[in-house]
Amino acid sequence: MSDRNREWWRGAVIYQIYPRSFQDSNGDGIGDLRGLITRLPHVASLGVDAIWISPFFKSPMLDFGYDVSDYCAVDPMFGTLEDFDAVIAEAHRLGLKVIIDQVISHTSDQHEWFKESRASRTNPKADWYVWADGKPDGSPPNNWLSVFGGSSWEWDSVRRQYYLHNFLVEQPDLNFHNPDVQDAVLDSVRFWLDRGVDGFRLDTVNFYFHDAKLRDNPPVAANDPARLGTNPYGFQRHLYDKARPENLGFLRRLRALLDSYGDKVALGEVGDDPKRSLKIVSAYTSGGDKLHKCYTFDLLGPEFSAPFMKKKITTFERGVADGWICWAYSNHDVPRHVTRWTPEGGDTAHTARFALALLVALRGSVCIYQGEELGLEEAELAFEDLQDPYGIRFWPGFKGRDGCRTPMAWDPGEPNAGFSTGKPWLPVSAAHFTQAAAVQDGDADSVLAAYRRMIAFRSAHPALRYGGIRLLPTRGDLLAFVRDDGTESVLCVFNFGAGMVDWPLPAGVDVQAALDEPQLGAELADGSVNLPARSAFFATLAAG
Repeated sequence: MSDRNREWWRGAVIYQIYPRSFQDSNGDGIGDLRGLITRLPHVASLGVDAIWISPFFKSPMLDFGYDVSDYCAVDPMFGTLEDFDAVIAEAHRLGLKVIIDQVISHTSDQHEWFKESRASRTNPKADWYVWADGKPDGSPPNNWLSVFGGSSWEWDSVRRQYYLHNFLVEQPDLNFHNPDVQDAVLDSVRFWLDRGVDGFRLDTVNFYFHDAKLRDNPPVAANDPARLGTNPYGFQRHLYDKARPENLGFLRRLRALLDSYGDKVALGEVGDDPKRSLKIVSAYTSGGDKLHKCYTFDLLGPEFSAPFMKKKITTFERGVADGWICWAYSNHDVPRHVTRWTPEGGDTAHTARFALALLVALRGSVCIYQGEELGLEEAELAFEDLQDPYGIRFWPGFKGRDGCRTPMAWDPGEPNAGFSTGKPWLPVSAAHFTQAAAVQDGDADSVLAAYRRMIAFRSAHPALRYGGIRLLPTRGDLLAFVRDDGTESVLCVFNFGAGMVDWPLPAGVDVQAALDEPQLGAELADGSVNLPARSAFFATLAAG
């Protein structure tokens, strides 16, 4: 097997499925594994390499599956273990790898481990979670804050101690300083490997370890933009409650387990300050003995410009060395990118095509989120329709995550656009009916058709999937680079601006042939590339 076949994850395109909003098969209004199976042909038609399935494990669902009460059981609302086995079988039949979420930084407070741990200070699992005495005045052990608001410490009346929760009160953090905890977590990973999964997306991978001394986090600078947000979590530099150096040892243990099963993959989610997130990616993915790749929140925000992208590419190339990154524009935690990046009054479908042209050209792997291939916009929800505890907590300054989690739109002629025959857990956006998959399928000018073409375009050019990247000199709204894998060189040019730009080819850049996909109206004429607003140009270069 060649290195490229063995490292199937390198440069792969991964499709994220949020199962409760993908397809309902039994009319209860919640997507499930049987429904997921029926829609896998749609996913395969995109030409992606793998699916990533958000949590389907047994859970009280206070954070919609990211509060796990049994790592080795399927929650009945999603189906059974046999249903999951059928997902694996059908995905593999269609040529799709299967990656599942592993939420191991914390559990639900309904997990049997936590029930035992909180029962006393002397039981066998007493040290499986992060427990600490309060200060002499009864206040929490330190100033750490929860991502979901307030202190990250909760008083427990049985142990008469505080426990750490970086998210909801009902999501206590595991104590990874305890080797027994690491062993138990790795056993749960082994359980799914034995069922045939191809890899894991590791939720909040930089949250596993905390500072054993429980030191206070320092504040951010008085002029830091984070202070303008609705959540005081951004007021701190999170030096001690996450991204601790001890994590590297555990990640090596995890990688050794995966390697013992062959070509499996670990994809980590790094949620941290952009100033240090790529440093964390470098530490977690370098050396070939920890994670295979990570993705950050760097492209999950409001900024989308040539200078911004140039800075991100440069930072990654200088800092990550032999590591690997997975680029993502949208997921189940942030507003959909066509809404974030389309200028007021602009065409969201054009934004979808332009952003995708850049995504398929970047060095790294790619994650796309369900509905992205339809150009779905962020759904507007009334407060009474909200389900997300994060959004309810910070409303109205923050609307939460439900707007990107509304059900998929499959067929406008069916109830709830084909998602469910019952009342959906979140309403299907009325605006999404006209963008449903059945409307776009067969339309050569649709966003769906563009996704199929552009993903195929990436797969057809090894330089885009595996090659290195070299930025070319540009100014203002232009971004240009060359991708090269030793067998071919591809020139990639992008105009982020609102007007036409002529870009003279630099000396030494000898275009061999312009490529048909995906130009978005750009063309080569008299030694210059003519790029309309928000367009892209691709060409192969002559060997030099």
